[in-house]
Amino acid sequence: MKLEGKAAIVTGASRGIGRAVARTLAREGARTMVNYVQGGQDAERVVGEIEKDGGRALSFKADVSSRKEATALVERTVAEFGTVDILVNNAGVLLGGGVLDTTEADWDRCLAVNLKGPYNTMQAAAKVMVKQRSGKIINVSSISGLLGAPEGELAYSASKAGLNAMTAVAALDLGAYGINVNCVAPGWTVTEMVVRRAGGREAFEKLTATKARQAIMGRVGDPQDIANAVLFLASQDSSFITGQVIVVDGGRKDFLHM
Repeated sequence: MKLEGKAAIVTGASRGIGRAVARTLAREGARTMVNYVQGGQDAERVVGEIEKDGGRALSFKADVSSRKEATALVERTVAEFGTVDILVNNAGVLLGGGVLDTTEADWDRCLAVNLKGPYNTMQAAAKVMVKQRSGKIINVSSISGLLGAPEGELAYSASKAGLNAMTAVAALDLGAYGINVNCVAPGWTVTEMVVRRAGGREAFEKLTATKARQAIMGRVGDPQDIANAVLFLASQDSSFITGQVIVVDGGRKDFLHM
């Protein structure tokens, strides 16, 4: 039980990577706040799964791109669990488009959720962590935020690159208070979001086969692969690691030139 007695927030935890992270942290003893914006039934299902495994969890609806709602998420966690020891900024949206066709609305939404959202929750949670002089903040980025980003993901790639940079600066700001700030950058990971993005089951299966061939490990990612990396960064096993972006992509050969 690596996280026994700890209190955690996982944003965007009703499905996909967030669901796997929430369940994994809870299995290791963390009392877990399952955040969602849509899909309240899915969030309650995650809470039920955690409780069935003997853990403790609650769900809370909040759009983290809203400063008021992100602050309310942290305040509710403190009210229910007494503190916040672990913050996992996982909530995100993937809106396609390049330089010539990305709409202003898509740009604004992507940056609001993927970059402003982590800023909002990080600042609110850090104020709690500073007082107790300990804490773990893990941002979920993407290899799209690194050099060699794929075409058609202008806003998404920009938001994730910004999140990588924010991780480094936050680590510098908070290290003196015993707070570790790190980032996990997943590669192609099978979630509901990427299935929708592919545009149909046949296209998804074809794209998945391509991504598997591009990885040294010969397969695509599973949400649990990402959750395992998050668990490492949330535990004391990573106490001397901060300001890092850990790539979890199976060794994508098409990104190795970075």
